[in-house]
Amino acid sequence: MSNWKKFEEDYFTLIEAGFIAVNQGDEDSSVKLFRAAQLLNQENSLHKIGVGYIHLHKLELKQACDCFQQVLDKEPANEMANAFLGLCMALSPNLTTKGEMLLEKSASSKDPLIKDLGASALQFVEEFVKKAPSPMAASEKSSQKKPKHK
Repeated sequence: MSNWKKFEEDYFTLIEAGFIAVNQGDEDSSVKLFRAAQLLNQENSLHKIGVGYIHLHKLELKQACDCFQQVLDKEPANEMANAFLGLCMALSPNLTTKGEMLLEKSASSKDPLIKDLGASALQFVEEFVKKAPSPMAASEKSSQKKPKHK
C-alpha cells in the first residue's frame, strides 16, 4: 500500500480548501492545495478545474479555457467544467456567443449549484458584457483616439 493511500480521503478537503484560497486571493496556497490533491488522486478532475478557477479569477481566460477543455476532453459530461468554460468564453470577445450556449446548457442542469452558476453568469453577460458603452464612456473612448495637436 502506498503511503499516499492513507490520505486519499483528504482529497476533497484539499480541493475545498483550494477553492476557498482562490476566493480569498491566496494564489500560492491554492496552487499548493490543488497540487497536493492531484498527488492523492490523479484520476479525479477537480484539481484541474481548480487550476482553471485560479486562471479565471486572474482573468487569464485562455489558460482557464484550456484547463476546463482538458477536463471536458476527458469527461464530456462534467457540468462544472462546462459551466466554467462557458463563463470564460462568454467573457472572451470572440467567443461570447459560444460561451452563452454553454451557459444556457448549464442553466438547465439538474444540479442546483450548476444551474445557479449558469443562470447568474448569463445574467452577468447580458447586463455587463454585451451592454453597449454609455454615451460618456463612448465619448471618452473616441477622444482618446483623436491625435492631439501641438
